Amino acid sequence: MHPARTLPLGEVRAAGGISANVAPGSLGSDLRAARDIVTRDTTGTNSPGAPGTNPAYAKGALVSAAIGPGLAPFVSARVGVGNHFEGGLAYTGRGVRVDVRRSFEQGHWALSVGAGGTAELYGRQQGTDLPNVDLAQLHGYGVDVPLLAGWDSDNGLYRVWFGPRGGYEHVIVDTLTSEPSTSPLGGGNQVRLSANHWFGGAVFGLATGFNHVHVALEAQVAYQVVTGSYNANEVTVKGLTITPATALWWTF
Repeated sequence: MHPARTLPLGEVRAAGGISANVAPGSLGSDLRAARDIVTRDTTGTNSPGAPGTNPAYAKGALVSAAIGPGLAPFVSARVGVGNHFEGGLAYTGRGVRVDVRRSFEQGHWALSVGAGGTAELYGRQQGTDLPNVDLAQLHGYGVDVPLLAGWDSDNGLYRVWFGPRGGYEHVIVDTLTSEPSTSPLGGGNQVRLSANHWFGGAVFGLATGFNHVHVALEAQVAYQVVTGSYNANEVTVKGLTITPATALWWTF
């Protein structure tokens, strides 16, 4: 959620808004299939079931954990550190991201190259809960690389940016405990989730405003591949996601 041109030395941009993560294709189908299992599971023994017996539910668990469809807040701050370098810190409701980037500028146009690192704090967004998939306990890390080109009008009244972004995340939960009342497993089912998440896609954004205040809109379309294990089921899920976001910028 930033243009291609970096901030001048000492200038700060604060932003606040909301983002959504939409899984319209196969990823959404995997999550719906897991929720259907919950709806039909009147005894509580199939969510997630005995270890290694329910790959359909495991796919939904990986989508819930690694993709996280739903709504989330967005808060960020960026600062120019000189020589066309800029640093940023953002909180998305799913994690914290720290990044640094450099821009190359020519007239109204700019190209920026950056790298970011994330600490995953899933469980803060809405709409993804499944029984025995406790998103508040998930944690992990990730890296991403955005490459943006952009155009700014005179005085920054309009700004447009676009480009590719790809990355990797690893999310885990050490132990979850499922204890359905009629569980054939006796003392409860110890569940572990571990996922490797690769993604690549394109970003498009625009902003408009006057002086120190701008309204920004951005959308990312990405192809996601998640491979991992949940409750001893080794599964892979893949598909497209759409991530729109909007925020109010204040530059000072």
